Amino acid sequence: MPNLEHPAYPASALLQLESLVPCRESQVSMLLSIFGERQQFSFPSIFIYGHTASGKTYVMQTLLNTLKLPHVFVNCVEYFTSRLLLEEILMQLQSHSSETQQTSHVPCENFNDFVRLFKQAVASRELQDQTVYIVLDRAEQLREMEANILPAFLRLQELTDKNVTVVLLTEIVWELFRPNNGCFEPLTLYFPDYSIAHLQKILSQNHPPEYSADFYAAYINILLGVFYMVCRDLKELQHLAVLNFSKYCEPVVRGEANERDTHKLWKNIEPHLKKAMQTVYLREISSSQWERLQHDNGEPGPLKGLSAHTHVELPYYSKFLLIAAYLASYNPARTDKRFFLKHHGKIRKTNSIKKHEKTSSHLIGPKPFPLDRLLAILYSIVDNRVAPTANIFSQITSLVTLQLLSVVGRNDQLDGPRYKCTVSLDFIRAVAR
Repeated sequence: MPNLEHPAYPASALLQLESLVPCRESQVSMLLSIFGERQQFSFPSIFIYGHTASGKTYVMQTLLNTLKLPHVFVNCVEYFTSRLLLEEILMQLQSHSSETQQTSHVPCENFNDFVRLFKQAVASRELQDQTVYIVLDRAEQLREMEANILPAFLRLQELTDKNVTVVLLTEIVWELFRPNNGCFEPLTLYFPDYSIAHLQKILSQNHPPEYSADFYAAYINILLGVFYMVCRDLKELQHLAVLNFSKYCEPVVRGEANERDTHKLWKNIEPHLKKAMQTVYLREISSSQWERLQHDNGEPGPLKGLSAHTHVELPYYSKFLLIAAYLASYNPARTDKRFFLKHHGKIRKTNSIKKHEKTSSHLIGPKPFPLDRLLAILYSIVDNRVAPTANIFSQITSLVTLQLLSVVGRNDQLDGPRYKCTVSLDFIRAVAR
């Protein structure tokens, strides 16, 4: 029995829609009940939110296209100013009208002009008797535009007195949208993350025709067992599934195993999945290069562990702070004058110092250091002058949050906090490089 039922739409279209949006039947059913029939007035504005790759954009596009509902779909990142956004909406509306021979550029300076031009655009015979849907993807960009854009879109139905519904798609909650002076509250709808069972079902649908569905489902089960704890992104998992499937099939292609020898297949794919763990969300090498490395059983050069690329995410001064913290952890405090002052004078090496320096600091481990010593080393290794602003101190806190630095001791010490660097020498070399 079909999960999607609505008297206003043919059963064949609903069946097709259900097959195209697996594991999102409840959200689609909710949207259908909100939309109602074609000629009925729908809710003025709908706010749909959820994490990335939770199916918001895909479900909305598939729903509107399958049921052939008149709509406009605009990405607010691509059309990043209010003028570009409003003009693109009007141009797409023209394409829905047979009275307009060709789509032409419509100049629109402000929202008052948009309301007037919108009324003209939907006055055609095709758009007059049914709801027009304006879908704004990545709607969080509206907060960067003029203050009246978001409130006006939320009550566009009232301003134009036309049958129109504005749908906002975003990854953040409505509370971060609401203006201080208030606005019309949209109807909110949440798209939850896909569970592991949902991901298994969706990914298993893309099995190659030359292999059985059970064989590909077993491969997806192995893939999710490795990557689900670090990656819930459906798009990334689809990319990983396509990228590593040829390696999983190698024993079957060579005749060394059949499709049911799960243990042999797992032993063959395990080391390659561990390598692929280092490339999750990253595109340091292309897919063709990755497949070539798998075929040659080579070790990719830039992927020798996460330490080689974690520094990419750090701000400019955070890198210098991390280098200074490493120097403070592994160099004795008495050597700071020798290393970081240009005119430090003559330093005598006594027998006690020589005896103590025979033991490597890397074998002993990092030592704690005070905040003022960290800042003093920072000022000496940065070329330009660095003011001790709140930005510097907030970046130290961020490094502690990322567990690149750790706070040593209690917080009630009178002499200030003490820190310890927790990263390896390879990591610091990559950051310094």
